[in-house]
Amino acid sequence: MSANIIMPEMGEGVIEGTIVRWLKKVGDPLKLDEPVLEIETDKVTVEITAEAEGVLLKIHAHEGQTVAVGTVLAVIGTQGEVIPQLEAVGAVGHHAPSRPIAPVPSPNTPIDDSLDDNSLDDEERAGKRDFDGVRVSPVVARMLQVHDIDVHELNGSGRDGRITKKDVLAYLDTQETAPTPVAPVAPTPIPTPVTPIQKPKADPIPLEAGDELMPLNAMRRAIAEHMVRSKHTSPHVTTVFEFDFSAVAKHRAAHKDLFERDGVKLTYMPYIVSAVVYALKKHRMVNAQWSEDGLLLKREINMGIAVAVPSGLIVPVIKRADNMNLLGLGRAINDLSERGRKNQLKPDEVKGGTFTITNHGVAGSLIGTPIINQPQVGILGIGMIEKRVKVIHDAIAIRPCAYISFSFDHRVLDGATADAFVMDIKQTIENFS
Repeated sequence: MSANIIMPEMGEGVIEGTIVRWLKKVGDPLKLDEPVLEIETDKVTVEITAEAEGVLLKIHAHEGQTVAVGTVLAVIGTQGEVIPQLEAVGAVGHHAPSRPIAPVPSPNTPIDDSLDDNSLDDEERAGKRDFDGVRVSPVVARMLQVHDIDVHELNGSGRDGRITKKDVLAYLDTQETAPTPVAPVAPTPIPTPVTPIQKPKADPIPLEAGDELMPLNAMRRAIAEHMVRSKHTSPHVTTVFEFDFSAVAKHRAAHKDLFERDGVKLTYMPYIVSAVVYALKKHRMVNAQWSEDGLLLKREINMGIAVAVPSGLIVPVIKRADNMNLLGLGRAINDLSERGRKNQLKPDEVKGGTFTITNHGVAGSLIGTPIINQPQVGILGIGMIEKRVKVIHDAIAIRPCAYISFSFDHRVLDGATADAFVMDIKQTIENFS
């Protein structure tokens, strides 16, 4: 009996994914839990495994296609088995047709690769929200808010006249190309209200001989949008301290064999996370989120650890890091980092962070000025730990040291508060026992 490979639900708000590549081809035998294909969302790339043994009989969605949750991607069965009609598939109650990659949006819109409303079924419409009396998807609602568009000015081309992302983009293009009326001269100048900065429409990129235009994947687009938005949102300030890791190095040398017996490779990162958790408990304003109504102090400490992957950068999150000891932190860091590099993380595992640490020193970098991971308040950058000559008590000594940089949101934190936060981390590291 055949079994379907279905585009799974990969976390709250993730309603589609792009087929990156098929790891198997039609006719290949499959074992249970064997990776079959890679799917990319705007947050993470994951492997989809076989939920049954057999042969890959048919592929319905091809590389480069963006498909909705619930779409039948392929069929597994026995060689020569008759494949049932696609319309009869009932694994998730519906087969959502796949669609090609969405065209590149207008440069004036920061919304990338979102699913058009007319490809959603009734269950997926449960995520729709009321926008000025009109039911639209969260994606369309966000675009309307960003560009300050009156929803009643749009004509919906979707199912039952619903407004889709394409309708919004078409409206924006119309506004860009419409002639600008000449304003009458007023006797008294009227101040122009502040409007969001919009990028001018970019000219086509000139390609010379030997040039190659590499398409942007969903992750790279998401990273770019996130970084630009962070810089536009938070006034960044970066302060740099030097840490002496002598105490940590001594403790690590004495305990790394014990940790390895429990299957954990003990690095410097668990010590840093442990020290940051302590400081976040003491300085709650750093474990917070800015809002116009006030500063939201987060109760849980969910630590994001930036991990470099071939397609970009992901930030797995250690949930409730304040409830873990050194062994638990080491195990969580090893697990999330390893699975992140293998594209085995779930979208929920890269969400919900309240503070982020990035270890740029792993590649030899000494000092960095990391960009805040919105909507957080700060991010800690770890430079390369190396032996340095220091003067201690008027004597020359060699110590393992690193430059630690802290980028923070100046709307929330002042220099004195930021320095006190980093000093508490420094003291914990240098007095670790």
